Amino acid sequence: MSLFSKILIANRGEIALRIQRACRELGIRTVAVYSKADMNAKYVKLADEAVCIGPASPKDSYLNIPAIIAAAEVTEAEAIHPGYGFLSENADFAEQVLKSGFSFIGPPPNIIRQMGDKIQAKKIMTKEGVPCVPGFSKELPNDKTELIEIAKSIGFPIMIKAAGGGGGRGMRVVYAENDLFESVKMTENEAEQAFKNSTVYLEKYLPNPRHIEIQVLSDSHGNCIHLGERDCSIQRRHQKIIEETPAPKLSDGDRTMIGDICTAACKKFGFVGAGTIEFLYQDNRFYFIEMNTRIQVEHGITEEVTGIDLVQEQILIAAGEKLSFCQSDVSLSGHAIECRINAEDPESFVPSPGTISNWHAPGGPGVRIDSHIYVNYSVPPYYDSLIGKIIVYGKDRQQAISKMRVALSETIVEGIRTNIPIHKKIIEDNRFIAGGVSINYLEAKLDK
Repeated sequence: MSLFSKILIANRGEIALRIQRACRELGIRTVAVYSKADMNAKYVKLADEAVCIGPASPKDSYLNIPAIIAAAEVTEAEAIHPGYGFLSENADFAEQVLKSGFSFIGPPPNIIRQMGDKIQAKKIMTKEGVPCVPGFSKELPNDKTELIEIAKSIGFPIMIKAAGGGGGRGMRVVYAENDLFESVKMTENEAEQAFKNSTVYLEKYLPNPRHIEIQVLSDSHGNCIHLGERDCSIQRRHQKIIEETPAPKLSDGDRTMIGDICTAACKKFGFVGAGTIEFLYQDNRFYFIEMNTRIQVEHGITEEVTGIDLVQEQILIAAGEKLSFCQSDVSLSGHAIECRINAEDPESFVPSPGTISNWHAPGGPGVRIDSHIYVNYSVPPYYDSLIGKIIVYGKDRQQAISKMRVALSETIVEGIRTNIPIHKKIIEDNRFIAGGVSINYLEAKLDK
């Protein structure tokens, strides 16, 4: 099958530039859509065509489905790549893209919808043999006594989770029976406001797990492979800050076992595209938490250790091509680490928009910068604070840590505040250097 001749990129920031570069290497023309706040963005200037789709507010631009579809129509694009965030996991958007005659670079809408509902996703994964966190995913009773009995059967502490949640939102831990009913109601209200879906469910709270995710690629011909795992345990308020691959202190046997389970499940429920199956990992056991049906922010570290361009693979799969490699062709070589650079105060974590007066990117062998910023670029206050990612590759974890230490010391961003000081502290910390810290590591470190 022939590749697309023109792709519209329905996103902004570093991922828009990343997709644009992947397209250019494949000889595909690109259309950038942008809000008025992003009119001077690098990816807008470098695109073959650019269309303004609305004012700064995301709901009027990057979440405006009719405006994006109209931009694809007037530029005669053949496909739409949603990136991550915004509409990337919106099944209604994917449906509208397909109904309008364009290809959607992502899974079928029904898969996005199923995986977007965490209760439904858990049911599917359980059916397909993927290990899940013990819990109760049926409709919760309004009776306090019944609710407590359900929680006691799972075992306190309990995690209340929003069925339509994501990005670390819609979760609450309950340690005592007396707090359960009120906490459920509070989480339901928050879920309704944040996700327009008040449904919540209960899971056993794992006190000290790691966060490990498996990257999968599936084509429309029934082929599916995994590309190893990423350890995303360095988090603040469930938001990932540092990721690495391979995961420290994970055996080859466990890696192969969970990877094979994930690919088998994807084949059975018909996943197509690039996806990530996320797990909590504690006491040498994996527990499924969710599946992201899009490219991940941290996809670059997997690319570094496998040599496979995940964004290009997304495009090839959407064009109907078969995977050009099988599982036995995939090998992990070396070690990669990513630090997410955010425009935020490193102590209060308050966003720090503004104009970048000076920017010096680190360099050297094994150093990759995925960023859309430049000197005099104005970081807008309307969107996520991510302004770039520093990715390093080394022959082993020790060398990768050393490279990241040097890269962070070389990085200069002036005019705004960033979280680089936090990254420097983590990279120098003995617990991080030893490897295998839990998702509670960073919160505990910041509280000291």
